[in-house]
Amino acid sequence: MGDLFTIVILLGAAVLAVPVAKKIGLGSVLGYLAAGIIIGPAALGIVTDVDEMLHISEFGVVMLLFLIGLELKPSRLWVMRHAVFGIGGAQVLVTATALTAIGYGLIGFSLPIAVIGGFGLALSSTAFVLPMLAERDLLPTQTGRDGFALLLFQDLAIIPLVALLPLLAPDGGATADADPWRAVGEAVLALLLVFFGGRFLIRPIFRMVAASKTHEIFIATALLVVVGTATLVHAAGLSMSLGAFIAGVLLADSEYRHELQVDIEPFKGLLLGLFFIAIGMGLRLDLLAQSPVRLLLMILGLMAVKALVIYALLRGTGRKDASARQTGLALAQGGEFGFVLFQQAVADKVMGAADAAELSLIVTCSMMLTPLLFAAHERWVAPRLVEADPARDFDAMPDETPEVIICGFGRFGQVVGRLLSARRIPYTALETNAKQVDFIRQYGNYVYYGDPTRMELLRVAGIEEARVVVIAFDDIAAAVKLVTEVQQHFPHVTLYARARNRRHVYLLMEAGLPPENVLREALYSSLVMGERILTTLGMTPAEAERTARTFRDHDEAMILRQFAVFQDEAELIRTSKNAARELMDLFENDAPPERRSRRG
Repeated sequence: MGDLFTIVILLGAAVLAVPVAKKIGLGSVLGYLAAGIIIGPAALGIVTDVDEMLHISEFGVVMLLFLIGLELKPSRLWVMRHAVFGIGGAQVLVTATALTAIGYGLIGFSLPIAVIGGFGLALSSTAFVLPMLAERDLLPTQTGRDGFALLLFQDLAIIPLVALLPLLAPDGGATADADPWRAVGEAVLALLLVFFGGRFLIRPIFRMVAASKTHEIFIATALLVVVGTATLVHAAGLSMSLGAFIAGVLLADSEYRHELQVDIEPFKGLLLGLFFIAIGMGLRLDLLAQSPVRLLLMILGLMAVKALVIYALLRGTGRKDASARQTGLALAQGGEFGFVLFQQAVADKVMGAADAAELSLIVTCSMMLTPLLFAAHERWVAPRLVEADPARDFDAMPDETPEVIICGFGRFGQVVGRLLSARRIPYTALETNAKQVDFIRQYGNYVYYGDPTRMELLRVAGIEEARVVVIAFDDIAAAVKLVTEVQQHFPHVTLYARARNRRHVYLLMEAGLPPENVLREALYSSLVMGERILTTLGMTPAEAERTARTFRDHDEAMILRQFAVFQDEAELIRTSKNAARELMDLFENDAPPERRSRRG
């Protein structure tokens, strides 16, 4: 009954805390941490077995690394080797050296404890950083790629760090329980077993299980692979998550990758949340109360040193300022592998339990501060830095006279531009997003940084000689205004505009644009997909094509009919319902007698 009560408390705390944290913009990680603090020994004391919670919840990190491995094919991992071993190795060494010097020279730790603390605190939290970046859609960006590379090296670095701990003992490791080089050998052997097992055994096993067509056994096999691999490498003294990551990479090319992702994801999310709750439960507020100023300075010092080292290294390798700042802030905390290193140092009698507890508290508090600092940077610091940057001048326009000017060079405008280029028709593309301009130019496209709503810039771009202007940017109000001004000042130009939705169409028509010159961005691709679906469902290609054409003609006629009432929502709803019935009747009457439905 006690275990069941604990589960109820954990689930209830997560359900209450996480939505509130996300609602106020702090993210789910901070919500789980807050839930752990509230129900843990530091506050209400409802759940007190923190060590057992941490032990179980570590499998959340394990499954997270397995899923990340599934996304990384070995070829892609090889491409990342310079970032992983170059920047990642430099980050750990430089950060650890700086923190060791601070710990030994300023704080007063003994040299062995300062070294262990420096290297332990140089490791960041994979479990914190990756979900935080994923919530903000930053994983596919340069920030996400650099962050992942640094975290991957840190996961690898825990292997020699744990193995070499006995050498820091007062007797130099002479009476240590195990030979550190033997530990390294066991670690290498475990990794070789994982590698060859993943290459030659796991796929045949999945093939056999899949042939049985028993989905629950497939899920059990997936869990067995993840947990079994993690247990094997953990027995050799390595981090469980590293073994799971390698297993994921080895299965990244397999035909079962997507099925594994779907099956493991729910377990990962639940156990990872449990991990964050356990971290919050383990927060030693009593230590923080004993010497708050000292600990606060150590926490902020750690985060400042790590953020500055990572920022400097990334800037030195050519990363942009914004990306380097984001990565530095995201990885500024200590990590879960610091707990592993400190606990092992106590077991090897290299560090006292009190020092380990203090360093673990620093790691935990830095974890809690990271989402807050990252959110504050995004909300208040980053916008000011962007505003403080010197304004970029608009690009000089080409000398040749374009036949077409494309205003806005996003997805829609780029397709138009590629079509014109294929027929060697000269055009000028204007885009207000400077980053988009720089990115598109890398692929050889002709696009210029400039505001297409400014009449003087359009004159410089050659609108007086141009024959066509295409309006393809997102801002509806600006698009309507541009239609009005171009028609007023350059009546010889034929205007075409992309519309995001029906209301956008009506507003452009109201500004004087003919309906045949307004193209809804998703209409035609949606009709093509619908036509193919109808064919898949048994219609002949000719009948499916006729259905799509009839639908399009009817919809375009409805645009004209509803234009007169588009400001009246009630009338718009009524006419839309009538139009749907008309269309069904149209198809009903067009169908052969044997396929017409009987209506009573």
